[in-house]
Amino acid sequence: MRVKSKALILNLIVFGVLFVIFRAGIGTLIPLPYLPLLLGSAVLASFCSPKFLAKGEELWVKLPWKKTPIKC
Repeated sequence: MRVKSKALILNLIVFGVLFVIFRAGIGTLIPLPYLPLLLGSAVLASFCSPKFLAKGEELWVKLPWKKTPIKC
């Protein structure tokens, strides 16, 4: 599998897991209507998820609280 494909799949998996966690957590703590709950969870998941990058044939990860990417 190509490195770009791995980076895309990892980005989608991590975003999906964080989205489900935030949706369940916010939904149990704060009773919100359906649409604001989904939008808030999506925004939080996109801000908090690490970004996987393909540089050449190497896979790098950029964590949200660090400025420089780390080699995987």
